[in-house]
Amino acid sequence: MFSGSITALITPFRDGQLDEDAFQRFVEWQIEEGTSALVSCGTTGESPTLTHEEDMRVTALCIEAAKGKAPVIAGTGSNSTDEAIMLTRHAKEAGADAALVVTPYYNKPTQEGLYQHYKAIHDAVEIPILIYNIPGRCIVDMSVETMARLAELPNIVGVKDATADLTRPARTKAAIGDDFAQLSGEDATVVPFLAQGGHGCISVTSNVAPRLCAELHAAWKSRDLDRVTELNDRLMPLHQALFIESNPAPVKYAAKLLDHCDDEVRLPMVRIQPETQAKVRSAMVHAGLLN
Repeated sequence: MFSGSITALITPFRDGQLDEDAFQRFVEWQIEEGTSALVSCGTTGESPTLTHEEDMRVTALCIEAAKGKAPVIAGTGSNSTDEAIMLTRHAKEAGADAALVVTPYYNKPTQEGLYQHYKAIHDAVEIPILIYNIPGRCIVDMSVETMARLAELPNIVGVKDATADLTRPARTKAAIGDDFAQLSGEDATVVPFLAQGGHGCISVTSNVAPRLCAELHAAWKSRDLDRVTELNDRLMPLHQALFIESNPAPVKYAAKLLDHCDDEVRLPMVRIQPETQAKVRSAMVHAGLLN
């Protein structure tokens, strides 16, 4: 089961193209810093503006750089079921350990539509699947009841919960059991999410603070609550600063401050404003990541 600090990886660009070298160095650094698993081509990876060829290339580069040292979860979701199956099939063929499949955006499917979408992907490709429930971006919200129904399928293994509803992990655990991996998709909620029955976090912040995020989860598992509180206090301003403007523009700027890559994003995303830059830099200093 997936747990701990899992990084929703940024996708570095340079002059409009994938910066493959920067990306693979970044993956290697993440593993060295203690990240427990890696997500390629998620929201933070700007998947909506990647071509299919780029999407598949990024996943392959991630798997190659990880060298089996950390699991790779490939973002393969789409609002077209056939397209999601195609991307999920590629992820399996490339050697991904699991697929992260977002709820279909724009179409606004019913709960039955959501069930049939995931079942079709599940039946087409033999790979562990994590549901990505993020109603703030997709409009639709998968109910606990629909998730419990999907969890009866053998390869539906967990959820990235970006609802920020802190009753959800407890209700999901009651409906499905503790073997279903519950991963927060909201960095600022990670401690109460764990307290309510969660197992980890698919994190934006861990792009730039992977060791601190990994240490927080290790402290939680060892029940060192003083250390959990200390780390949470250090990270909270950064969690907040990285969402002042739309993700991933702020975290790409933070990664640039650490010399990992350029802060280039693809339209309709734009680089963050100077006042946001100042707040991100201040939060990085507070966390001890910059002088």
